[in-house]
Amino acid sequence: MSRVLIVGAGLTGSLCACLLRRELQGRVQVVVWDKAGGAGGRMSTSRPPDASSHSADLGAQYITATPAYAQSHHSFYSELLCAGVLQPLDCHIEGLQQKDGNKNYVTPRGADLFLQHHVTGVYRRGASWEVARKAGDSETFDAVVLTMPVPQILQLQGDLVTLLSAQQRQQLDCVRYSSRFALGLFFSPEVTFTFSWGAKYFTDNHCIRYIAVDNRKRSAEAVGLGPSLVVHTSIPFGLEHLERDKEDVQPVILQELHRLLPNLPQPISIKCQKWRYSQVLTTVPDCPGHMILLQAPLLICGGDAFSHSHFDGCVDSALSVLEALKTSLKV
Repeated sequence: MSRVLIVGAGLTGSLCACLLRRELQGRVQVVVWDKAGGAGGRMSTSRPPDASSHSADLGAQYITATPAYAQSHHSFYSELLCAGVLQPLDCHIEGLQQKDGNKNYVTPRGADLFLQHHVTGVYRRGASWEVARKAGDSETFDAVVLTMPVPQILQLQGDLVTLLSAQQRQQLDCVRYSSRFALGLFFSPEVTFTFSWGAKYFTDNHCIRYIAVDNRKRSAEAVGLGPSLVVHTSIPFGLEHLERDKEDVQPVILQELHRLLPNLPQPISIKCQKWRYSQVLTTVPDCPGHMILLQAPLLICGGDAFSHSHFDGCVDSALSVLEALKTSLKV
């Protein structure tokens, strides 16, 4: 039985693992490693330090399906909707430029799978790969799929750098990401917001680009829990403060937030997230959804950097990686 390691439990990696288990069960052992404390990557759900049932989406806010993808990826949307993983987004989002035919979805629940396996190096060992991690022993795999952000792939120790062709290196070096900060503000149960919208875009503010009332966005008014507020900064602000500690940037964002919402109550808890690699701005050109770095043993890259930075781009990449794995492993 071949051992396949998927590095990254974001959307592409998680879907690829699911499809491999579903189609090749009993013939392939699938292992997923992620350095974070929970699955989901940039679509993960965060909770306050007190580990209460409050939640806030500090990454992706909702999924937009175009008419074309709603048709070609109908089976995925249908399964996720039937399972309750997705539901239609029906709250009012002020400032959203909605295109005709597009449908928006939100995840009513978050993800709570804990992994904490930080990959540091990939080493070729004959017909296999030895994969090292920050804490713990190395393990050997027959195939490795790398779905983390491209700059993190290029930082891996081992044989990766020597395997890249000049063209591949040039293509990967061209990938660019936006950067931003996100705040989750958690309030006591007696707090009620006076504004009517569930989320709002701010187009004329240097610091803040988007604010959402998390429970309104999910259409989930929890009994006994206060609301949660999500704040996303603009791309220019994120780039300007990228190398600063998030603890130093948090007061700057809060000051601007209170200028925009002067009557905002005092939260009982705040969580700040720095997204160094947020949405992909420049993808690998003319790419089928993956890049094979070595055919045997198989080392392959996937993710939205090899398609486009949306839910459907991640689905396209996962399907592309799946076909490459099936061909390489001859299963």
